[in-house]
Amino acid sequence: MLDSDKFRAEISADLGFDRPYIKGQTISVNNCWHFYTAGESVDAMFFDTDDFRNGMNRVYSTALKYKILILAFVLMDTHVHFVLYGEFGECNAFLHEYMRRSSQYLAGKYSLQRKLGNVEISHQCIDDDRYLMTAICYTIKNPITAGLRYNVQDYPWSSGPLYFRVSDSWASPRWMSGMDNTIDGERLKRKLIRTRANFDKQLPMIFGIIFPGEYVAVKIVEQLFGNHRRFNYFMCVAKDSDIENRGGSVTHLTIPIQEMREYRDTLCMELFGKIGLRSLDTTRRVRLARALKSRYNSSTKQIARLCGLAYEELNDLL
Repeated sequence: MLDSDKFRAEISADLGFDRPYIKGQTISVNNCWHFYTAGESVDAMFFDTDDFRNGMNRVYSTALKYKILILAFVLMDTHVHFVLYGEFGECNAFLHEYMRRSSQYLAGKYSLQRKLGNVEISHQCIDDDRYLMTAICYTIKNPITAGLRYNVQDYPWSSGPLYFRVSDSWASPRWMSGMDNTIDGERLKRKLIRTRANFDKQLPMIFGIIFPGEYVAVKIVEQLFGNHRRFNYFMCVAKDSDIENRGGSVTHLTIPIQEMREYRDTLCMELFGKIGLRSLDTTRRVRLARALKSRYNSSTKQIARLCGLAYEELNDLL
């Protein structure tokens, strides 16, 4: 698709690249969307590093089926965010298919049938260039907002490390260049990617992960921002409230959710003599939620995720 002159012309027009940049003036954009899942719907959708690796490769193999561009994305352990370019129907079908395949993966590995079957998928229409840049930065800043100990450029399960980077220098991670192809052989690659679709046999893979620069429209994002200074500016000024005011999914976490899961299990044992959320009925889950709130003062959204409860109902109770 990117090699098509017609498609390049469509992108240029839809993203406002065919209009002169005037400082301080916003430019309308078309066919851009922010898709995301509700983090409170599940306690986790990625449980370990292998799950994340498979999740990254699944982004590529799913995107092969659709006429879309991935501008930015992040995989968090309880939810995902994607900033996409393309017709709404194609973008919507992509994320639903990604979640279906993710649920299928969890069923095969952990015998968790329809684990993600009830996960809510939402979207926002992005209508101007400023909000598009804000949504991209919000997406790749998710790990920091969640309290994870990463810089944006170091979180491995997102497109964050790709933009405005210089490869082949000591300051860039080895996998950034995409040149160190540690996996050879089409059959092995096909097994890791989990697809029957045709793909580039020379696809660079590092430590079992497809180089994300192969399927993220990095050059288009860099053209959107113009230069690294403007990119860094939006990284600094983009706020959660900018997304929340448009109905986005924003979470303020006090303690990283990985640590909170350990506290939840310990508290579960103290209160009920057992570890495991699946054995608790709604009444006990609410009691557990109240105990977590009292002891750790975590956000209601985080507690809803940890206890498998609906945020709106739990918010009234807490």
